[in-house]
Amino acid sequence: MAHVVILGAGTGGMPAAYEMKQALGPGHRVTLISSNEYFQFVPSNPWLGVGWTSREDITFPIKPHVERKGIRFIAQSAEKIDADARVIHLGDGSTVDYDYLLVATGPRLAFELVPGSNPHEGPVQSVCTTDHAELAYGKYQELVDSPGPIVIGAMPGASCFGPAYEYAMIVAADLKRRGIRGQIPSFSFVTSEPYVGHLGIMGVGDSQGILTSGLAEEGITAYTNCRVNRVENGEMSITQVNEKGETVREFTLPVKFGMMIPAFRGVPAVAGVEGLCNPGGFVLVDDHQRSQKYPEIYAVGIAIAIPPVEQTPVPTGAPKTGYMIESMVSAAVHNIKADIEGTGGRRSMGTWNAICFADMGDRGAAFVALPQMKPRKIDIFATGRWVHFAKIAFEKYFIRKMKMGVPEPFYEKLIFRMMGITRLKEEESGQRRTS
Repeated sequence: MAHVVILGAGTGGMPAAYEMKQALGPGHRVTLISSNEYFQFVPSNPWLGVGWTSREDITFPIKPHVERKGIRFIAQSAEKIDADARVIHLGDGSTVDYDYLLVATGPRLAFELVPGSNPHEGPVQSVCTTDHAELAYGKYQELVDSPGPIVIGAMPGASCFGPAYEYAMIVAADLKRRGIRGQIPSFSFVTSEPYVGHLGIMGVGDSQGILTSGLAEEGITAYTNCRVNRVENGEMSITQVNEKGETVREFTLPVKFGMMIPAFRGVPAVAGVEGLCNPGGFVLVDDHQRSQKYPEIYAVGIAIAIPPVEQTPVPTGAPKTGYMIESMVSAAVHNIKADIEGTGGRRSMGTWNAICFADMGDRGAAFVALPQMKPRKIDIFATGRWVHFAKIAFEKYFIRKMKMGVPEPFYEKLIFRMMGITRLKEEESGQRRTS
């Protein structure tokens, strides 16, 4: 009997637990470990950050749902991984051994890279976790009571730009609904991207034109190629560079309320394993989601090392969106099962394709990049009210799916319908590179 441990219970880890248990059956053990007792639907955090949804609507306790499927759940943080002994040391002093480990931890938010940017230290907030989104809503309510300058965007090294645009447009829409948009003295969008709509993937369709006009229509001033240096005394210190990375100007922006997507790093327990990760703490994997050093360790989602799509004047990273994570999970499960059963044969590969739905207040934006790296077979960026409603529907669908324990490949079905095919050839699924 093999024991498979999945570390992390987010949008990658929890589906992985269900899919792994379904694939292996009752003859093998599956354990899910998370530092949180609850599942959080992270894509809805921008709504929580303005009070458009509640914590109760986008979270639920993990244990009763996964244990109903025969999966053991441990709500503890992983403090150390002894990869040679195949043992995980937990926060309460206990240990868990494994035959195979699937790392699906998500990121550590590297606020320390920009002094003063921690949500608990000043006016700049985050919507990367439910806790942070709730904190952001509290600070946002203070802004509503006493309007002041707003700065939203993405820090140098960020790799998840969609939520920044999403939150900026949602805040603008909410302020208009409240009738106080005109009381905001300045509303700025500051990003490390070389141009608006780059999104860490050299743009998708006409993302540059659509997002540029969208920000302008809301009276939001955009600043690109920006490196935020620090936040202090109600000001954000910024260096803006040109396409060669040369400093164009140094300036400050006043900020009473802000939300900046931070750079991501690997979580300490994973990053601390010698030879497992790159300098950023992300797991180095092969085309089959397997560690390049430890054959019994696999990794998926934000936890893996993916190089930037291109070198930009201010560092940016490549996003890891839902479809990509879903396909990585399926590949890892298939390959771990093959390892356990000793069947060999062709190993499965994840697809590096990107699909994203972003709410923009009273409308939305959706993009499909297949593959994520150019040249692409599909390169679409579209807007409309239908995206707003599609994201609402997807939230309800995904949460229900996680409660029921159904490992249904939603993104795969969606993209296949769009392409009019029944399967995607691996050689067409996208370029694979690790760093």
